[in-house]
Amino acid sequence: MLGRLNHVAIAVPDLAAATATYRDTLGATVTAPQALPEHGVTVVFIDTGNTKIELLEPLGEASPIAAFLEKNPSGGMHHVCYEVDDILAARDRLKASGARVLGDGNPRIGAHGKPVLFLHPKDFFGTLVELEQA
Repeated sequence: MLGRLNHVAIAVPDLAAATATYRDTLGATVTAPQALPEHGVTVVFIDTGNTKIELLEPLGEASPIAAFLEKNPSGGMHHVCYEVDDILAARDRLKASGARVLGDGNPRIGAHGKPVLFLHPKDFFGTLVELEQA
């Protein structure tokens, strides 16, 4: 079921500053910012060759990233994203095993234009897990 690591997401209080740090200090190639109102975030992706880093900034007061940054004002790792071949089959298998799918349990379209789901961090050792259709 579990595929390759798609990305590691880092919540940041200032997306422009974080982008500049990765680009100018680490020499990374970064994408243009992309607003995702349905997820309450603005994102930038950094290609590392074998995976990506996703920088997340809150978009609006109701953003789940705003709540994360209240507890972690400097930012920090927010979630890991794994690819799955069949997101609906993965969801059904996980739910049958007792894992909690966040939201209404139905996939939403993520930053890569593919269906995604999030799994409760308490079911995965304190780590928020995102699944993305491969």
